[in-house]
Amino acid sequence: MTATTAETPNPAAASGGGHPQRWLILGVICLAQLTVLLDNTVLNVAIPSLTRELNASTADIQWMINAYALVQSGLLLTAGNAADRYGRKRMLLTGLVLFGVGSLAAGLAQSSAQLIAARAGMGIGGALLMTTTLAVVVQIFDESERVKAIAIWSTVSSLGFAAGPLLGGFMLDHFWWGAIFLINLPVAAVGLVAVAVLVPESKHRQGDRPDLLGAVLSTIGMTALVYAIINGPDHGWLSGHVLVSATLGLLAMGAFAFWELRTPYPMLDMHFFRNQRFVGAVAGAILVAFGMTGSLFLLTQHLQFVLGYDPLDAGLRTAPLALTVVVLNLSGVGARLLPRVGTPGTIALGMALVSGGLASIALLGSQGYGGMLLGLVVMGAGVSLSMPAMANAIMSAIPPEKAGVGAGINGTLAEFGNGLGVAVLGAVLNARFTALASVAAVSLPAALAEADGPAERARIANAFAAGLETSQLVGAVAVLAGGLLAALLLRRAERGTRAAA
Repeated sequence: MTATTAETPNPAAASGGGHPQRWLILGVICLAQLTVLLDNTVLNVAIPSLTRELNASTADIQWMINAYALVQSGLLLTAGNAADRYGRKRMLLTGLVLFGVGSLAAGLAQSSAQLIAARAGMGIGGALLMTTTLAVVVQIFDESERVKAIAIWSTVSSLGFAAGPLLGGFMLDHFWWGAIFLINLPVAAVGLVAVAVLVPESKHRQGDRPDLLGAVLSTIGMTALVYAIINGPDHGWLSGHVLVSATLGLLAMGAFAFWELRTPYPMLDMHFFRNQRFVGAVAGAILVAFGMTGSLFLLTQHLQFVLGYDPLDAGLRTAPLALTVVVLNLSGVGARLLPRVGTPGTIALGMALVSGGLASIALLGSQGYGGMLLGLVVMGAGVSLSMPAMANAIMSAIPPEKAGVGAGINGTLAEFGNGLGVAVLGAVLNARFTALASVAAVSLPAALAEADGPAERARIANAFAAGLETSQLVGAVAVLAGGLLAALLLRRAERGTRAAA
């Protein structure tokens, strides 16, 4: 028995152009997405206030930060499937309501447990918003403008990363810690009205039943894997609960793949992975996130431990990367370049620039901030070219009726890439540092505390700087190789499509 499926009419397709109010709608959904992304980083600067006013322990602080990311990343695939099935506009409105209610509860929390629970609730809303915003972009823009629209959509990610700590610092200077959550309420209210009035409904009308087992398995698997990735650097990759979590995640995801191949109505069609265009874009998306997040993880340590900046100054000095992405994407450089050199060429060029920026930071960053600034700008240029092209390639390789699932895959890949970047490059740094410094401590502050005299401290600091250089060069090589692989797979897929035509 086969299911009868039909996508509700796409305004873009129907008009031969795009939805008449598509740019206004894009602004609305980008505002909603920005709020979600800000909450990934805004809490970091509030740690001293939370520790003091809620008597939060170190474990409490970790759960306050991680509960949001853990729930959000674990539900991305399920949220995308729900948006396709029940309506993207409906899920966008639901996500805004859940996010607003969670923000109110977080702002008024009186204990660590209440704040952790509120952050988890915000993560549910965030998962719905992250998947439906990209799915709506695909629905309301035709192919001629979609790349530019996705570039603007992806710009919000960089803007959220850069603005989170700065907004949090400003709010804490003028208000109490709860204000960093309550500021979300007017944004959510405006978003609800604007989405209700402007955004058209679209969904995949399916006669098949929901894939409940697939949703459960994917949620368990993703949550367990992300938990292992988050806790691995702090607790050790061979620690008991990290190994148990990783094993559970792998088993659940294996069962998910097995089930999806056999159920007549899969939540995620595993045959997508036979598409070379899809696989190439997937490989590139993981490695861009790997290089960007891993390098920024290393950069913050370089700026604070080697060059001596405080946390806020360090955050300001990493901002040029995000600002470069914002400027180039808003100016439409990547959207104009893509038709001329093609998706494979654009991705190869972008990831070569990301790799070159990492190498510049590794080789010139130790001489001062000037060399690091050059590397950040070059990396930003690479990200602005490669990320929208890869997101468009992923979404183009998936049928329009599965746009929500495609957005969930895109978000899930970013989470994996982020975690792998921190894990792998952090492991390279620690291995190189401990080998050169010949100390038992695996962190620079601990090693400096045990040092005997200024000469010993200088030697340890130099060993740490050398470890940073090595890890950044490893990241540069990995990103360049991934870019070439992604471009090769995409080129082969395009040739196969032309030959079939």
